[in-house]
Amino acid sequence: MLKIYNSLTNKKSAFQPIEKNKIGLYACGITVYDYCHLGHGRQMVTFDFLVRYLRYRGYEVNFVRNITDIDDKIIKRANENGESIDALTARFIQAMHDDGDALGTMRPNREPKATEYIPQIVSMIETLIEKKYAYPANNGDVYYRVNEFVDYGCLSHQKLADMQVGARIEANEDKQNPLDFVLWKASKANEPAWDSPWGKGRPGWHIECSAMSTNELGNNFDIHGGGLDLKFPHHENEIAQSCAATGEKFVNTWMHTGLINVDDEKMSKSLGNFTTIREALAEYRPEEIRYFMIASHYRSPLSYSASNMQGAKAALERFYTALRDLPESEELDDNQYEQRFIDAMDDDFNTPEALAVLFELTRNINRQKDQHCATAAGLATLLKRLANVLGLLPDNPTNFLQDSHGIDTAAIEALISLRTQARIDKDWAKSDQLREQLSQLGVDIEDSTNGTVWRKKTS
Repeated sequence: MLKIYNSLTNKKSAFQPIEKNKIGLYACGITVYDYCHLGHGRQMVTFDFLVRYLRYRGYEVNFVRNITDIDDKIIKRANENGESIDALTARFIQAMHDDGDALGTMRPNREPKATEYIPQIVSMIETLIEKKYAYPANNGDVYYRVNEFVDYGCLSHQKLADMQVGARIEANEDKQNPLDFVLWKASKANEPAWDSPWGKGRPGWHIECSAMSTNELGNNFDIHGGGLDLKFPHHENEIAQSCAATGEKFVNTWMHTGLINVDDEKMSKSLGNFTTIREALAEYRPEEIRYFMIASHYRSPLSYSASNMQGAKAALERFYTALRDLPESEELDDNQYEQRFIDAMDDDFNTPEALAVLFELTRNINRQKDQHCATAAGLATLLKRLANVLGLLPDNPTNFLQDSHGIDTAAIEALISLRTQARIDKDWAKSDQLREQLSQLGVDIEDSTNGTVWRKKTS
């Protein structure tokens, strides 16, 4: 039985979808004013393997991930660049898709943009005002009245009274309570604006997700996710808005991914310590980055470092080495590995344990290969199928292991041919000399009954 850790209850519990075999899943997407960093990449990869696994288990998943295409940062960046907001957001939406495609993530079923949902946002704010959960302020903004929502703090597990201690009221503040948050921002000069009952303006960040998620998936849906840094205030505010507006429970299960750290600090644009996905892709292969993100449990923090990336590369090489030289085959009729893989993933998507099962399967494949057993090919087919559930091992083993970027492949093959002839001639000194020459070129070789194969040396 699938169990998921629910941030709302702070415990793992059996997952039961609202509608049998169907799951509505909403993940907070990107604010498109810059290139995605690895923290964004982790969210992309996490919800990708989660959706892949749920579909593998037979669920029909409706995966929705929003795009925030209007925001203070977007306006500021567009003005700095001297370009239109539409041009800026279109450029970075395409960049986001390119990065996600490179990491092997599937596109969501729907990807709504905030600017496409202005009427629904305005309607939800009107409902909140009618129910006394919100109020127009003298400055033209509309605020959510936090004190009116008795469950405020239920997700972050904070008490409203504790939050109010030390809260400061800024100069010229029109809020009734310093914790009240904005639903609608009055327009300023040279900013995009939409008509509303409170004058021209644009939506606040939190209300966008409430309107988009409920319109796409219904007032109550199965899973809502995002990075741990969104838990408060963003997701807390979503709950307050959505429950108050609809009178229904908003989300059954809340999932939050751990952060990526650099020198014990979270990676973020605001701290200036981020690495973009495309910067990482210039240094490492996409599958190495994906494996790095999957090798730790999705709720655990990750440390981006050269040593951890080298570990990801070495792990993938073990898999691909086991798959190399094995023909396509009928899958071996052995369900022990698959059942253990399922047991691991059913336990709150425990990818480290699932990978441990795949490594044990890999060791068995290597033993079978050493003993020239025909069953090795069937086990390899099983390995590839289970790894594909995590979005891993899509490559041809030879392509991955040789990784010929920066290597003169023709020269390598020529040296291997000379060494093969030297071995036939029993000229062992020349054979050893050629092996050393290949090693200096960054190549490891392996002799077998099928001939000599090579791969790029692990640095």
